[in-house]
Amino acid sequence: MKNKIILIIAILIISCGSNENEMIVSGNVDGLKKGTLYLQAEKDSLVVNLDSVYLRGGGNYKLSTNIEEPDIYYLYLDKEDGDSLNDIIAFFGNKGEIEINTRLSTFDSSYEIKGSKNSDLLQEYNSIMRQYNSQNLDLLEIFYNAQIENNQKRIDSVNSELEKLIRKKYLYTLNFSITKSENEISPYIAVTQIPDANIELLRKLYDTLPVRIKESKYGKILRNITID
Repeated sequence: MKNKIILIIAILIISCGSNENEMIVSGNVDGLKKGTLYLQAEKDSLVVNLDSVYLRGGGNYKLSTNIEEPDIYYLYLDKEDGDSLNDIIAFFGNKGEIEINTRLSTFDSSYEIKGSKNSDLLQEYNSIMRQYNSQNLDLLEIFYNAQIENNQKRIDSVNSELEKLIRKKYLYTLNFSITKSENEISPYIAVTQIPDANIELLRKLYDTLPVRIKESKYGKILRNITID
């Protein structure tokens, strides 16, 4: 009887100490000696701080907040050097533990995330978009030089290539959203990257989403776009 009472008390302690809605973000910023890390989110069009930790002498950190559902969050590093460029990591947060490791010198480009399937997919998408954007910049440089040289044939040719590239980006984004429909990232990519796409295509995308994703934040936004 005594052992049963002890077991019940232990279970109650564990239950009270756990939080099913908590997201814990931890990891290491290699090379960081001093600075403040902020866990942020966008609320009512404003970025707000949800948690923070001051680091001195090392880069290990742990942040947490309560969340309702998977959404975009930001890990912002204030190095106290007056330079806020390249110090923000956007990731798809979810309930449970997420690990984000990165380096001080390449904070927003060399990070690795564990514990978030949506973040893995977001990195995959962004990687392809960087390739498209690089091609776009190359074409714009050729276009600019053609204008200086008043080379109309080259201008027309580059314009055609730019239009093809835009279509490729559009089709890749649409296909990505369709093939990842089992994840919250699917409607998120659609509403943030191609909200002005053909309404019938967006409706077809919405119809492919399982009920759980349709009821998510971005699933509801996608639905509203398709009925406008």
